[in-house]
Amino acid sequence: MSRKYKMNNLDGTYFVSFATVYWIDVFVREIYFQAIIQSLALCRKEKGMIIYGYCIMPSHIHLLFQAKEKNPTELLQRFKKATAKTLLKLIAENPQESRREWLLWMFERAGKKSSNVQKYQFWQHHNQPIEIYSKKFFDEKLHYIHQNPVVSGFVCEPFEWKYSSARNYSIGLSVALEIDVYS
Repeated sequence: MSRKYKMNNLDGTYFVSFATVYWIDVFVREIYFQAIIQSLALCRKEKGMIIYGYCIMPSHIHLLFQAKEKNPTELLQRFKKATAKTLLKLIAENPQESRREWLLWMFERAGKKSSNVQKYQFWQHHNQPIEIYSKKFFDEKLHYIHQNPVVSGFVCEPFEWKYSSARNYSIGLSVALEIDVYS
């Protein structure tokens, strides 16, 4: 995590964004999206992650979250470590992954540049957490998250992006991940 950005308020709700190394578009296959969704669901159910909003883009993720156990930095670090391990294994073992060698080479290349990585680095180290200080600011960040796939040209309406909490905030749509209500 960057020296500039810290999660100092352990009770706080945070907006975080984190990306794959070199902004590589990894999340282009259903199996990789599902790995992230499953990990977020596990964090929510068993690790105390309160998720108010999310969006999984091809190269990065946005989250609005809070840690029940007052450990937001540790919780996010564990999430990133676990998903990196899972995704690297999925990539290495996916017979349909035409970019396997290139992806693993890029992750290994990034790992060699970092002194605290053994072999592969999947995620960039920084998260740029921003603490939510008001309902209005929360709404602004949630809007930003939901508009990300629209601005990127993937969909016309936020609820059309399958891996976004915009679907949770729309009535009657199936959702990829259950979320919590911000109060």
